[in-house]
Amino acid sequence: MPQNSIRSPRTALAAAALTVLLTTASCGGDSPDPAAEQGEATIPGPTVEASEAESPEGTESGAEKEAAEEGATENDAAGTELPELPPANSTGFEQVDTISEPVISPKSVVSNGHGLAIANNMMYQHTVTLYDTESRELVQELSDSISPGALGVDGYPETVQGAPVEAVWTSDGQYAYVSQYDLAGIGAAAYDDCRNGDQVPPSAVYRYSVAEQDWDQFIEVGRVPKFQALTPDESRLLVTNWCDFDLSVVDTATGQEEMRVPLSSQPRGIAAMPDNRTVYVTAMYANQLWKVDLETGEAEVIYDQANFPRHLVLSPDSEVLYVTFSRSDLLVAFDTETDEVIASTSTGREPRTMDISADGTALYVVNYYEDTVSKFDAETLEEIQRQPTGHLPIGVSYDPMTGSVWVANYSGSIGVYDDTVPR
Repeated sequence: MPQNSIRSPRTALAAAALTVLLTTASCGGDSPDPAAEQGEATIPGPTVEASEAESPEGTESGAEKEAAEEGATENDAAGTELPELPPANSTGFEQVDTISEPVISPKSVVSNGHGLAIANNMMYQHTVTLYDTESRELVQELSDSISPGALGVDGYPETVQGAPVEAVWTSDGQYAYVSQYDLAGIGAAAYDDCRNGDQVPPSAVYRYSVAEQDWDQFIEVGRVPKFQALTPDESRLLVTNWCDFDLSVVDTATGQEEMRVPLSSQPRGIAAMPDNRTVYVTAMYANQLWKVDLETGEAEVIYDQANFPRHLVLSPDSEVLYVTFSRSDLLVAFDTETDEVIASTSTGREPRTMDISADGTALYVVNYYEDTVSKFDAETLEEIQRQPTGHLPIGVSYDPMTGSVWVANYSGSIGVYDDTVPR
């Protein structure tokens, strides 16, 4: 049961401490080479709101114009008209499709909010697959083989092969940055326990272009890069380097790393605040939640009272930070003004990735060792519903264009759930 409701974290009294008994559970590590095939379908682009219609001169008041502009800013930030959906915390959800072709091993699936989702299939398939979120049809299968030299980066073999882990999209849905667990055949093999130490070479992030339907950038980062995030102004790409225990800060204009911020063992989740300066990062194996200042490069631990903090999500207003603690089976909410815990609740076994609905009223958490996905009310943290998934659900993404939830099952499928079911 939830320990507190999240009602105005700016005025709520900070909770003294977590009262949930921390449950110990085992945690699995994030732990053939088919040729890529490019689908013939056209990649969907953003639906641009019609602007040809004009009001008669003088009929639109200043207040009406301002309200319209504010609405466009909130709902159409990148030129996409989002459908009107019921509040996500007022609905249930049910599975409507399973995607298992072509052969996939998705570590993550991420919607771009403009009709496209990308699944990252690690070294097991050496591909990313892209889907139309409306039809749920395959749009493209793309190999993780790349020529760094052709993209202006020297010092590598003519062709290198990656291992796609996670993706973050630009707000216009035109580019996806995809972290590569390692570069095959270069140096020692990478493992989640970092057993090969410095013999494992740094890896990279590839950038995918929707227009080109191909990789168009090769960005050098640290060893075993995992999660990524963009600052809200998209001037910086942030990448957690799992085996370097640090955070890469990349200038997106140049594709060059600006600096590294030292953290602790096995950093993963990232959430960037609207000031483009403050960033929260998890260090999973150190059981720590960090707060980073991108201007000074300084970082501090703000929480260490639960085990294996993995994924971070901010509320739309950035007043609440949600964190999954995988080994403690917890979902915890923090007030980002005070960095204090304001609510917590139990999850299914081994909560991994999480996402939030476009309206900020519901959270979706995959429970890795339970083969389920949970939906929570984002304000009260009450569990609305729990549904079965495929085996080893590890990634989840909310698609605002269809009101659907996409779940990546590491065992080889993607489950799609309709999140608009009346209840």
